[in-house]
Amino acid sequence: MQRILIIEDELNIAELERDYLEVNGYESDIATTGEEGLRKAMTNTYSLILLDLMLPGIDGLELCKQLRETLDIPILMVTARKEDIDKIRGFDRGADDYIVKPFNPNELVARVKAHISRYDRLTNLEQKQIDIQIKGLIIHSESRRVLLNGEEKTFTAKEFDVLKFLATNPNIVFSKEHLFERVWGYDSIGDTTTVTVHIRKIREKIEEDPSNPKFIETIWGVGYRFKNIG
Repeated sequence: MQRILIIEDELNIAELERDYLEVNGYESDIATTGEEGLRKAMTNTYSLILLDLMLPGIDGLELCKQLRETLDIPILMVTARKEDIDKIRGFDRGADDYIVKPFNPNELVARVKAHISRYDRLTNLEQKQIDIQIKGLIIHSESRRVLLNGEEKTFTAKEFDVLKFLATNPNIVFSKEHLFERVWGYDSIGDTTTVTVHIRKIREKIEEDPSNPKFIETIWGVGYRFKNIG
């Protein structure tokens, strides 16, 4: 059975999330502080993490950043904040999705199912694909590793998926909407802000000069294109 980690300081909300998840076949653990959540995430195996933004001790944004240093499982931010800047900060630290309180528990469960299902498909599909190599950039499909000039770069699950999708479709311009649909899924609830954030994070890792990218180009007013450097 798949297990979810709920990191939420309001116990009544955490228990509501747990009850709905368990009714839908998921086991759940609850942590009520950032420190407890970090400890449980590092010592147990989870399929997904539900992470509250406002936590005592380590807050949700900092915790998400720390989790992303070692984990690539889906992380869903749960918060009462609605401002776009908070979404951008969450995506910037590696969150995969964002749900605002008060939420419909059935919607929360639907998002959990969608993210776990998509993560499972992406990590198990295309085992026979050959590795992608462009100049000093190597993308290993099966092991989901990225090397640049022999140095391994750490990527979140979604960062890897965006890079791999673009690299396997070189010289084609994709809009942010198309990238969101192809990587996050047509039924995912979110917006294209996360695409912009992920492209920026990828450039910081593979581009010599992220402000003047050679691999992932911005086609103004249209979208992004991976340039197959000869």
